[in-house]
Amino acid sequence: MRYRTLLFAAPGLAMLLTLAACGDEQANGNPAEAPSGTTSVQPSGTPADSLTISVRASAEAPAKTWTLTCDPPGGTHPKAADACASLTKAEDPFKPVPKDQMCTKIYGGPEIATVKGTWHDKAIDTTFTRQDGCQLHRWTEVAPVFGNVPKVR
Repeated sequence: MRYRTLLFAAPGLAMLLTLAACGDEQANGNPAEAPSGTTSVQPSGTPADSLTISVRASAEAPAKTWTLTCDPPGGTHPKAADACASLTKAEDPFKPVPKDQMCTKIYGGPEIATVKGTWHDKAIDTTFTRQDGCQLHRWTEVAPVFGNVPKVR
């Protein structure tokens, strides 16, 4: 009986320790570095929150592209208000996953999205994928920005 308890407890403990390392900070407890290329100030006379979003069902698929402005929500995005709300709700929606972040090997699909423009007076040029658990979490956090992802043909 005692050995059976150890047999079930050890894998459970290993899983808990692995999941504990999947947080939003680096494993050493230090906050992640600021992403490079996201600090330039937007010139005056243009909207502060203006983005171009391109979404592809896979690397080989054609892109579906929208523009998005927030405050007030607008552009060609089909659900601009929902997209702006998800960006506002996220703490740092365009922060990349730190290079030394431990991530689960959960594959979410071949979809790829690029976002370029400005958000809160910062230049944005980033890519979202669903290749592992960290990238999948990052995608899901702002999923309304990507709209209905085109189907793979």
